Amino acid sequence: MPPATKTADSSANTLYLVALCKRDRARQLVRSAFPRRRAHVVHAKSAAEVEAHLVKELVDAVIIDAGAGDDAHRLMARADEFQSVPFVLITTLLPADAPLVARAAEAGVCDVLIEGVDDAAARELVSRRAFSARFERALTVPPPTLHLETPLQLAVWQSVVKRAGRPVRTDQLAKELSVSREHLSRSFAVGQAPTLKKVIDLVRVLAAAELSKNAGYDVRDVAEVLGFASSSHLSSTTQRLVGAKASSLSRLRAMDLLERFQRYATVPDSDDGVGEAVALPTPL
Repeated sequence: MPPATKTADSSANTLYLVALCKRDRARQLVRSAFPRRRAHVVHAKSAAEVEAHLVKELVDAVIIDAGAGDDAHRLMARADEFQSVPFVLITTLLPADAPLVARAAEAGVCDVLIEGVDDAAARELVSRRAFSARFERALTVPPPTLHLETPLQLAVWQSVVKRAGRPVRTDQLAKELSVSREHLSRSFAVGQAPTLKKVIDLVRVLAAAELSKNAGYDVRDVAEVLGFASSSHLSSTTQRLVGAKASSLSRLRAMDLLERFQRYATVPDSDDGVGEAVALPTPL
C-alpha cells in the first residue's frame, strides 16, 4: 500500500497565512486585505500556536500585530530561523513604536505594514513576498535539462509550481487540464522529458532542500510541511532521485540537485505511489 500523503484541496494555490493579531484594528486590516477567496488565514491566539503551524503546514507568511506584547517579541525573535517564510509586522508607527520596529528589522522581519497608510496596499505587499509567489516566479520556466517543451508539459509544470510545495494528486492535474489521467501520464513523458512521476518527485526534493536551509526546520518538519508520509519517506525519495540523504539537502543547491537528477533519472520508476502526490519547491 502506498504511503499516506496529505491531500490538496481545491484552493491549493491560495496563500496560507498565519496571523497573530490582538487588536481589533489589526484583525480588520488582515480580513480586508485577505478575504477568503484570496487566502486562507489562520488567526492564532498565541506565539506558540503560530510556531506550531510553521512546522505542520507550508506557511506563506506570518503576520504579527505590534500590539501582541510579549508574543510579538517572541515571534520576531524566530523570524531569522524561518527565512523562507516572510514575517510581517503591523504597527501604528507612533513614536512609541520605534524601538519595536527597530528590533523587528534586526530580527529579520521583512516588512512593516503601517495602519492607515498601507491598508490598501497590504495585500500586494505581503503577497509578493509570500513563499508561494516567490516560488512561482523563480520556477515559472522549467530548467532546460528537463526538456519540458510541449504545451501540455509546460501547463503541468506551471500548475505544479503554483502550489509551491503543497501536495496535489495527478488526477487533480488531469482534471485541471481536461484530460484523462492516462493521457496526461502518457503524453507528458515524450521526447527527452522524464516521466511525470519523476518530475513530481524532483520538485518535492527541491522544495525539501530549500526548506532544509531554514534553521527552524529539521528533516521531520520538512517532511511534515511538504506532505511526505514520514521523514523516512522523504529520505527514500531523496536517495532514489538524487542519490543523497535527506540530512544533506541543506548543503545542496538547486543546480547540484538537478545535476544529480540527470545521473539518476535513468533508473526505472518504482510502483511505490510516490507520484500520486505533487509538491513543489521554493524560490531557489
